[in-house]
Amino acid sequence: MQSPMWFAHPKVQAFCLIDPFGHESRYVFCKGEQEREVRFYELRRTCLQNVSFSFSGVKRSERDLPPMHYSLKIESFSLLLKTKVEKYESDVFEAGGHKWSLSLYPNGNTKGKGNDFVSLYLQIENTSNLPHRWEVNAEFKLFVFDQINNKYLTVQESDGSVKRFHEMKTEWGFDQLLSLETFNDASNGYLVKDCCVFGAEIFVIEPAGKWELLSMVKKPANGSLTWKIEDFSKLDKSSYLSKAFAAEGRSWRIQVYPKGIAEAKGDSLSVFLELVDGGKLPPKKTVWAEYKLRVLDQRHDKHVEKTISRWLTSSDHTRGFRKFMPLGDLHEVSKGYVLNDTLIVEAEILTLSVSKLFS
Repeated sequence: MQSPMWFAHPKVQAFCLIDPFGHESRYVFCKGEQEREVRFYELRRTCLQNVSFSFSGVKRSERDLPPMHYSLKIESFSLLLKTKVEKYESDVFEAGGHKWSLSLYPNGNTKGKGNDFVSLYLQIENTSNLPHRWEVNAEFKLFVFDQINNKYLTVQESDGSVKRFHEMKTEWGFDQLLSLETFNDASNGYLVKDCCVFGAEIFVIEPAGKWELLSMVKKPANGSLTWKIEDFSKLDKSSYLSKAFAAEGRSWRIQVYPKGIAEAKGDSLSVFLELVDGGKLPPKKTVWAEYKLRVLDQRHDKHVEKTISRWLTSSDHTRGFRKFMPLGDLHEVSKGYVLNDTLIVEAEILTLSVSKLFS
């Protein structure tokens, strides 16, 4: 884009530039006020394509693809003007589960800022069928067909903002869609042989109605279990499971290997905490758990305790320690870990992630 050329005037400042479409554009600002566009002329077109230009919050670009949802073709446009119609409303069409129509002001919406422009708006229809205090949020584009270059001039908010349609605001659009001087010049391709085409594309933003609350709960209620394993010397299975206990809607249980597992077998006591039904967690769903595993010293209160923290998944939902404590220490009578042939193992959850879905 060329640098602007300024023209001095005691009360008015103006500049002229060539935009990416090859339009010579003149902007006039009232001096002494915040910069405010008073007048915008687009005078001529060149063959520059596939570029965009934005000004005053409106973005204009060109594309090959026609409007997805609706096109309005007008033949004998000059005869429409002779009717002195202020506004022409299109037929109703559907997009995004709602009914819409286009409102075209051929000579501009003089009640807005549409003098010397074509004005085009999107109107939501059949609102009487919508619930009380209804609201529809949508992002939309409006179009004018360039019949010479077989391109569609696309007009939208430069920031792609979503517009809120509701009982007090059922119409959004552009007072200054295209200047009448540009539109009426057949060499620009918008009005050729007294024929023109407008269009619309609407993307409704529907709230999913569902949301998730993730809480990191410290010391959840009922988040511990004390498990007394009696007749410990008579155990003959490789592993044993405690009864389940519930913490924040999930079930847990302790798993003990009296003679160890894997590389710890025959050397250490192995202790784990299992998330019951953890194998049924949805894909990519994880549960954070920080917890202590403990073997009680029933004589001196010198307990063996270890802490672990992990994100548990469907493929990895049992965590603990293969080498929790040496079997030699475990079976040493003086140490008091096995008393009256009973071993006491505890699990205490310190922090737990809790995910709740709402709709």
